[in-house]
Amino acid sequence: MAGHFEPTGDGGAAIALDEVEISILRSLAVQLLELIGPGTGPEPAPTGTTDSGEDLPGGLEDVAWPPFDDGPTEPPADPALARLFPDAYGPGAEPEDPAAAEEARAASAEFRRYTENDLRARKREDGLAVVRALDSLTPGEQGAVLTLTADDARQWLGALNDLRLAIGTRLEVTDEDDGSELYSLPDSDPRKPMVMAYLWLGGLQETLIETLLP
Repeated sequence: MAGHFEPTGDGGAAIALDEVEISILRSLAVQLLELIGPGTGPEPAPTGTTDSGEDLPGGLEDVAWPPFDDGPTEPPADPALARLFPDAYGPGAEPEDPAAAEEARAASAEFRRYTENDLRARKREDGLAVVRALDSLTPGEQGAVLTLTADDARQWLGALNDLRLAIGTRLEVTDEDDGSELYSLPDSDPRKPMVMAYLWLGGLQETLIETLLP
């Protein structure tokens, strides 16, 4: 179980983590929450508990969005956020056609307007689920075993995927370039810790996916 997820037999997953791994995962999850933020548009007053009355971990604040609040129509300026909230439509089969490109932009803007706030809230809940689970652990000399329900595992999978997308964007890894040259960076390269985190998260994501397969 050490270093990777294993199925628990009831649809969930478990993994043994040491104190350093717990600290790194929590720090990355908090950074993801800070990156995602509460969203744009009219911001409701945050509270110190969830809708069910549960205290939030580490001072993090849960935001309940108005059910019909319009979202933004333009993609985020931050490249990592733009990767997490991409345009829904491309220009289609004729990318050089100005009319087709404009139609795709308009469709993407309309889709974003009605979906981004909900998507942002879901991604935030996934990140919060990671922090809550890690905060529930009491590691000893041998670390601790994190056990996830099936629902927890799906939230963790979403958060791990978002973390890898955000880190991959910072490392300039694209769909066309898998960034394999980054794997042999010398220890003196300032990007090395980020690359190591990217690879580690990829291993966690892969083994967690395997636990969810029928």
